[in-house]
Amino acid sequence: MATSKNLHKVQKQIAKKRGGKSNSLHENSRDSQRLRRAGAREDKIAKIAAAASRANQTYVERVAFFKSALKEATTSMSEDELRALTASYIARDDEELAALKAQRRPGRPSSNQEDQLRHRVEAEQKEFQSGFWIPDTRDDEGLKKLRAWNEDWSSLNTLKYVRIGKEGGMRASTFPPKGLS
Repeated sequence: MATSKNLHKVQKQIAKKRGGKSNSLHENSRDSQRLRRAGAREDKIAKIAAAASRANQTYVERVAFFKSALKEATTSMSEDELRALTASYIARDDEELAALKAQRRPGRPSSNQEDQLRHRVEAEQKEFQSGFWIPDTRDDEGLKKLRAWNEDWSSLNTLKYVRIGKEGGMRASTFPPKGLS
């Protein structure tokens, strides 16, 4: 008999085998152990999928920012305009960070939210020094594809990307971003 790994399938097989009485299982029976393993497997898969989704969300938000910022642009962007737009993306939370800092009493440690914002801004500044990963909108085709993007992670691979440096320089990049690609 083939072993099934899906919790629903395991429940269905056990119910079929027992004639619909799956609630009267012994605590350490083989069937209850199968149910526990299948449940743990589903929890593990859900946890991994949620972590991957959270990791991907930063890139989705980044491209969504550029899409909304370029909504009214009629022509493709120059390298300097992209650099200025990238700097404004990095500075998007400066007001919130200043407000959190002003709320804090003197001599008190910073809040977790303030720490997270500060670390994210520092990481983005560091990435901007070496090359910030953004969608390539230097030509009309790239701008058109960005406007047509449906704001979903799975459709990000249709766009072209570049890494733009703070001091200058721009080079082609890949999707998903890996290191300094």
